[in-house]
Amino acid sequence: MSADFLITTLIVVISPGTGVLYTLAAGLSRGPKSSIVAAFGCTLGILPHMAAAILGLAALLHTSALAFQTLKYLGVAYLLYMAWMTLQEHGALKVENDVKARSSLQVIVEAVLLNLLNPKLSIFFFAFLPQFVQADELHPLPHMLLLSSIFMLLTFVVFVGYGLFASAIRRHVVSRPRILTWMRRSFAAAFVALGAKLALAER
Repeated sequence: MSADFLITTLIVVISPGTGVLYTLAAGLSRGPKSSIVAAFGCTLGILPHMAAAILGLAALLHTSALAFQTLKYLGVAYLLYMAWMTLQEHGALKVENDVKARSSLQVIVEAVLLNLLNPKLSIFFFAFLPQFVQADELHPLPHMLLLSSIFMLLTFVVFVGYGLFASAIRRHVVSRPRILTWMRRSFAAAFVALGAKLALAER
């Protein structure tokens, strides 16, 4: 494992995206436990893309326009659904006094779907991982599994950091309805923007 891999991974993980957005929303709306669960769910959602890249299945998304477009627009539809639910106060930024109102399983399922329905992730890992495996590597599969595990660990740690920060300022936010309304609209707009970005994505 090289320093280049760690630096590149941190840049990718820290960059705001759907996972970061969802984890922040979980921390703001339901507190630290929910943010950690959301971070876990988002990290878990990376696993199918990692597996697809390692097994070479990402090549199908790269070569098949139908497969790519189908998965892409399912992802767009889900992001728009998340935006709508956020505006309606039933989604990711629904503030609940009873943090048990939504089960950990519900949070994990939402988080996994956010990442699962993004075909660009599979193609990203398909191009990303091989760069850090030597061409003459005797056992490339174990090496790629190791790199994938490190990527997921760093993702979880960084996302937990985002979520705990959000939960730390939760009390200041929920006690001010105007701020909460502004943040809800901002998060909904961010989901729409990410959906538009995904809709315009090419293979």
